[in-house]
Amino acid sequence: MAKSMTAYGRATGSSGGMDFQVELKSVNSRYFDCTVKVPRNFGFLEEKVKARLQQAGITRGKIEVYIGIDIVESQNLELGLDTAFVASYIAALRRLRDEFGLADDITVMTVAQNRDIFTVKRVDEDAERTWEALLPVLDEAILAFDASRSTEGENLRRDMEDKMRRVEEIVERIGKKSAENITLYRTRLEERLRHTLDDLGVKADDARILTECAIFADKVAIDEELVRLKSHFSAFFDTMASTGPVGRRLDFLMQEINREVNTIGSKSFDAEISQLVVDCKCELEKIREQIQNIE
Repeated sequence: MAKSMTAYGRATGSSGGMDFQVELKSVNSRYFDCTVKVPRNFGFLEEKVKARLQQAGITRGKIEVYIGIDIVESQNLELGLDTAFVASYIAALRRLRDEFGLADDITVMTVAQNRDIFTVKRVDEDAERTWEALLPVLDEAILAFDASRSTEGENLRRDMEDKMRRVEEIVERIGKKSAENITLYRTRLEERLRHTLDDLGVKADDARILTECAIFADKVAIDEELVRLKSHFSAFFDTMASTGPVGRRLDFLMQEINREVNTIGSKSFDAEISQLVVDCKCELEKIREQIQNIE
């Protein structure tokens, strides 16, 4: 199943004397690019969260994870001060007061509103306990996030398959038109060669004329391109129906399909076929843009 790299998921919960809020959002990216934002004293959670996302099968996308943690029960916690940060913070407040002529209301309570001035000391087992308390909420957010990816991916799948079917129809029209044109132009070429030789008083060499007509037909024939395109179309739909990440394979298939369509365009000597090639390339470009959002 195709999954979108653009998604959102959110969950909240309480455990171990803490309230958790987890949000995940992502946009497309060629690689797995994850940023985890947690309160200053919980930085040990970052790598664990990234690993959890990858364990959940998320392999591509620029993902931002926001984790809010409110301590409602201070069991086994020792609250301290980041004195260097406090000094810098108070200096910044005083500068703000002086430069803008603000009232001097710097008090303990106003400074304490910035929770980053506090530190929380914990032993290793407390860190592990925090992770275990967060995990159910994180997993719930990941489930919502993955459901969002699946829903958007299904919408993209239907849209891309509809567009590719239109491409198939256009290519089929090109194939029929090309076969008609080759037969017609081969007949006209033979007639023109015979008339030209007659005008020059040269005896027509039937074998040579037929050879020249065959060479012309071979140069403009698109049978091989049509066969390869049929194979690529089949691979496209098979890939869309497969499980796991499919974005890179789809991107490769689009390159191959575009190459064959471009070759058909270069062989075209008919205005109608040239227009059909343009229509085909327009649909393919729309599909290519959509694929950039597929994991």
